Amino acid sequence: MRNIVIVGTQWGDEGKGKVVDWLSERADVVVRFQGGHNAGHTLVVDGVTYKLSLLPSGIVRPNKLSIIGNGVVIDPWALFSEIESVSKLGVKVSPDNLRIAENAPLILPIHSMVDKSAETKRGSAKIGTTGRGIGPAYDDKIARRAIRVCDLADADVLRDKIENLLAYHNVMLTANGGQAMTVDEILQPLLEIAPKLLPFAMPVWMLLHQLRRERKRILFEGAQGALLDVDHGTYPYVTSSNTLAGTATIGSGVGINAIG
Repeated sequence: MRNIVIVGTQWGDEGKGKVVDWLSERADVVVRFQGGHNAGHTLVVDGVTYKLSLLPSGIVRPNKLSIIGNGVVIDPWALFSEIESVSKLGVKVSPDNLRIAENAPLILPIHSMVDKSAETKRGSAKIGTTGRGIGPAYDDKIARRAIRVCDLADADVLRDKIENLLAYHNVMLTANGGQAMTVDEILQPLLEIAPKLLPFAMPVWMLLHQLRRERKRILFEGAQGALLDVDHGTYPYVTSSNTLAGTATIGSGVGINAIG
């Protein structure tokens, strides 16, 4: 097996999970390279069903390294809820088998609030978002105001960045009839979860380069589908990221059309 990128060629739900699960058994490393917790894969391994959204599919198999890349926007509370769920099914998750890009942007509580209020404001022209804050989190990334995983290591820097972020989002939130959030409403939950998240963080681009030189078999696991790509999909009814393999440049690609 060479390094392979798996992408859907429709709007998602093509059956990528089946293919990813089959290939992950043969891979050394499985990487989620885009999206958030608005899409996921259902795996059935040895009769046990796992529902994954942020965790790469390799996490359910022993002796595999799973990586969440910098193209993913991470809701840390959703992530640890997912880790807790798979832990109850006997899956051990630790920094030994899961690495997270230190520069991955975080989805914050205000992102979900902005997402839902904007969708309500659109009325009959709704996009159909999940309301989980993925779009506003990508918005912050492109606008250079995102809170990233590495920012959790410095409380003073984190506070300054939250103030900058709120200066934008609170205007949008109140304009759509919502209630503004305070810095502490975001800062304190982040400081509480930081000690849990930071041990997983590292520059994964460097790790992937090293793994490639060691000729490890790397599987890049795409979410959603090509027609939801923000550039090449059925715009504006798309997700907020590039779902295609251009954001995962190692190896070859496989497009999944539909699996019954």
